[in-house]
Amino acid sequence: MAEKLKKKPELLLPAGSLEALETAFLYGADAVYAGLPSLSLRAHGGFTEETLEKGIDATRKAGKKIYLALNLFSRNEDADNLEKFAKSIGRFAPDGLIVSDPGVFVYMKERLPNVPLHVSTQANVGSWMTAKFWRDLGASVCVASRETPFADICEIKRKCPELKIEMFVHGAMCMSYSGRCLLSAFMAGRSANRGKCAHACRWEYGLYLEEKRRPGEFMPVYEDARGTYVMNSRDLCLMPKLDKILAAGIDLLKIEGRNKTPYYVAVTARTYRRAIDDWFENPEAWTPEPYAAELETLQNRGYTLGFFDGVTGPELQNYDSTQSASSWRNAGVIREKTPQGFVFTIFQKLCAGDVLTFLPPDGDGTVEVGLPYLIDAFSGKRTETLSPGKAGQAIVLPYRFFNERDAERLPLRTVARLPAREENK
Repeated sequence: MAEKLKKKPELLLPAGSLEALETAFLYGADAVYAGLPSLSLRAHGGFTEETLEKGIDATRKAGKKIYLALNLFSRNEDADNLEKFAKSIGRFAPDGLIVSDPGVFVYMKERLPNVPLHVSTQANVGSWMTAKFWRDLGASVCVASRETPFADICEIKRKCPELKIEMFVHGAMCMSYSGRCLLSAFMAGRSANRGKCAHACRWEYGLYLEEKRRPGEFMPVYEDARGTYVMNSRDLCLMPKLDKILAAGIDLLKIEGRNKTPYYVAVTARTYRRAIDDWFENPEAWTPEPYAAELETLQNRGYTLGFFDGVTGPELQNYDSTQSASSWRNAGVIREKTPQGFVFTIFQKLCAGDVLTFLPPDGDGTVEVGLPYLIDAFSGKRTETLSPGKAGQAIVLPYRFFNERDAERLPLRTVARLPAREENK
């Protein structure tokens, strides 16, 4: 089966910052997508023109690809910014622009004829007719909406074989139609279309729902001391269906998470990279369980297959809580190597006796390291506990804590996790 496919799909990771971009490539991504705050859904984005230029340079050195998001729905006031954007992007020469607005699409096609144009999931492409419209307009890649069933995505690929198809396989889901939500703007004055979503769907609501034509039929809403979570979607995870997606020859597999941490980028890139490579190596022996188990270590709201098999039911929502279902947390990242040991920036409280689980970028298992004591990287003193109170708080991990082979497998930006403490669950 796998040998009939010409090549593996691109594994596409989010890069909300330069650090996330470099982490994505370290852990196996083929490409990243990024954006400047002014004209993408990234109001709080981590890129400036200066850091984006560095990111594109890092992408070229890694032999990878970078796509820039321009996926806002435009207003008249955006015209001047679009002109400035086009001039900047002409200088950056990315591998593609991700666009949702037809007017912006035509505008960029005229001004940047050599930059491939991708159709964003925000454009809500859910049929081969819509995909054909964008193809005829000049699109090279079309991102299927998250509401499109897999069977329909396969039909789009059959009907438009010359158009590359991109598909979300992992990440947060929106209770609205691919981000077309007004709750945040209405309740908090923050537009989701400008990347300022306040996630009002995750808030606690003390209510129950009864549809007027169905008296006595109530939605299964449960309320705790904080309220209830009737609009809180579970997170998408299509690892259980990855073999079918790979067999269908989908061109790009996308991980959601432009506001996620480099740790999230590392774990998802590493896991999906290994799962894809293993399937191509031996599709008959491939099973999703080991990779799905690794994804369970990420903080998540419970996983769902979304609309993979069609219109779903209440199982898409998590009515009980917005708390993470994972018992693991992001412990930190290796920032520096010194003669004394690794400098490890911490993101959780650490105590003597803790065991850190490192995730080597080579994808082969984990490296567990016990902490008999902690060394504060700022003071150089030993301590029993340390919390990430100040910016850049770090510990020194002496090389003697590791065996030599394990230490060699941990380059800069290697991440580690830690079991969640009871107070942090």
